[in-house]
Amino acid sequence: FLEFNYMILQAYDFLMLFRKYGCRRQAGGDDQWSNIIAGAELIRRKEQEAAYGLTFQLLETSDGQKMGKTARGAIWLDENKCSVYDFYQYWRNVEDAKVTQCMRFLTFISMDEIHQYEKLEGAAINDAKIRLAYEVTAIVHGQEKAKQAEEAAKSLFGGSGDDASVPTEAVSRDQLNSLLIDVLASLQLTKSKGEARRLIEQGGLYINDRQVKELFAELKEDLFKNGELLLRMGKKRYIKLVLIG
Repeated sequence: FLEFNYMILQAYDFLMLFRKYGCRRQAGGDDQWSNIIAGAELIRRKEQEAAYGLTFQLLETSDGQKMGKTARGAIWLDENKCSVYDFYQYWRNVEDAKVTQCMRFLTFISMDEIHQYEKLEGAAINDAKIRLAYEVTAIVHGQEKAKQAEEAAKSLFGGSGDDASVPTEAVSRDQLNSLLIDVLASLQLTKSKGEARRLIEQGGLYINDRQVKELFAELKEDLFKNGELLLRMGKKRYIKLVLIG
C-alpha cells in the first residue's frame, strides 16, 4: 500500500512541476522508471501534453544492494555529514568487480586507461581502487582534500604519509576515566552502548594499535600521546581522539 502511494505522490509531483514551471522531463535511477512514467501519463491525461522520463543505471553491490549505503548510513557529499577521509575510504574499498564500472560512471578517466585497469588481477587491483578513490574524491571535494585523504590512508595503512586528514573527535577531560563503551556512544562513533559493547566483545576495537580486550576498559589519560590517541574500529575505520581542556 505504501509503495502504491509513493507512485501516486511522485506522479502528482511531476504534474505540479509541469503546471507551475513547465517541467517536461524527470530524471532518476532505474528503480524510479514506473513512478516517472506514471507522472508522464498523468500529465498526458490531465493536460493533453507530452512529458518524458530519463533513467540511469544504478550502481549496485554484488548482492544487489544500492551502492552508497554502509552500516553507518549513506555516503554523503557534504563533508559535515561524511568526512573527506571516510568518503575516500568508501571508494577505496569498493568491491573488486565494481571498480572499473565506477570509473566509467563517476570519473573522467579515459576509456583506454580503464581498459588497462580491467586487466589487473589480485593485489594489483588495489592500484585501480586508489585511483578511483582519488578521482571521485577530487571531483566532489577538490584535489587538495583528495590528496590529504590519500596521504592519511598511506599513513594508517602503509606507515608513510600524513595522517592530518584522519577523522578527529574532541574528548574533554571530563570524559577521562569513563568507560570506553560510554565514550564511543556519547561521541556517536557507535549507534548505541550495545553496539560499542559488541565491538569490544568481537575484538574489533583497537587503541594505538593495541586490541581492547577488557569490556569495561576506561579512557585513561596515559593512553594519549601528545594529547592524541588513535582508535581503530573494525579493520579499516580510524578515528583520532584529541584531548581538550
